Formats: sequence, C-alpha cells, structure tokens
Amino acid sequence: MYSVLDFAHHLTARALSAGAVAIDATVGNGHDTLHLASAVGPGGHVHGFDRQAIAIQRTRQRLATAGVAERVDLHEASHATMAATLPKTLRGEVSAVMFNLGYLPGADHAITTTPETTIDALEQALAFLQPGGVITVVLYTGHPGGSAEARAVMKWAAGLDQAAVQVLSYRFINQVNAPPELLAIHHHAA
Repeated sequence: MYSVLDFAHHLTARALSAGAVAIDATVGNGHDTLHLASAVGPGGHVHGFDRQAIAIQRTRQRLATAGVAERVDLHEASHATMAATLPKTLRGEVSAVMFNLGYLPGADHAITTTPETTIDALEQALAFLQPGGVITVVLYTGHPGGSAEARAVMKWAAGLDQAAVQVLSYRFINQVNAPPELLAIHHHAA
C-alpha cells in the first residue's frame, strides 16, 4: 500500500513527462517541490508557493543540493495568488498541482492554510490544469482548523462537474491520531 504522500507522488508522476510544467501550491519543506522538479526533467519547470520565508529558504537549499534549482521558481506568496503571479499563458498548460495543507513542520504551528484561501487556490489551479492533468490535496485534520478545512475542501470537490473531472478520496480508515487523507482531482483528457 502507498502512504498518502507516496500515492500523491505516484499520481503526479503519472501525469508528468519530461518538459512538463507543475505547481507546488504549498512548498513547505520542499519534498513535493523536489519530486515535481525531478519528474519534469531538465526541460520542465515548477512554480512553488509558500507565504513563509523559512519554507522558501529550506526548499531553495533542498533543490540546490539535488541540482535542480534552475527548474523551479519559488514565490514567497500565498497559494491564493497563483492566478495573479503566474503567466496567463500557463492556463490550461499545467500537468500537475500539489497541495499539502496544514502547517509547516518545524515552524510555527499557528500559521496554517485556511479553507477560504485553499478553495480559492484550488479554483485557480483548475484553470491552469491541462486535460489529463491532476491536482493532489493532502488534508490533515489533527490540528486546530484542520477538520474544518478538510470538510470545506471535500464539500467543494464533491460539487465539481463529473463531466470535467474525476475526484478520488484515498485514506486509511483504521489508523489512529487523525491520519491524513488524499484528494485527487483528475481533469478528463480532451
């Protein structure tokens, strides 16, 4: 069985090919950013967003160590600024978008993603997604506000048009301590 994070990486890797464009909407410590940068190859590109400077610094170091920093533009900004930050020419051209919600491990746990900005960012991500592309959202419910955010995201996703996208929920139901859940949104191929 895949862990939730491993399955998110599996799904995005399947949607990506050499030269693709991807977005890490919540850079955090850079694990997903590095995964995306590796998957798109030397001709591809990744845009990463995080509003915390420490996340950008940690990720920049991780990417430099791996030798893939030139493939990534890091934006110290909320994921809700995606549409204002990215070139309009990327609309409909992005193969994968990853969200890993909650707080930044090893930093201030009071700074978290919120339902309002996350749903706004998810709407924006859908506009950038190409046919055959995927959005993954890892939902954490074990911190204050996490359950409310997860419920809001699930409600939003359940309302998406099934003619345009498929939505998958992946979780382990017999684990203790509020295990994370993965939501994957696949844009139907044209």
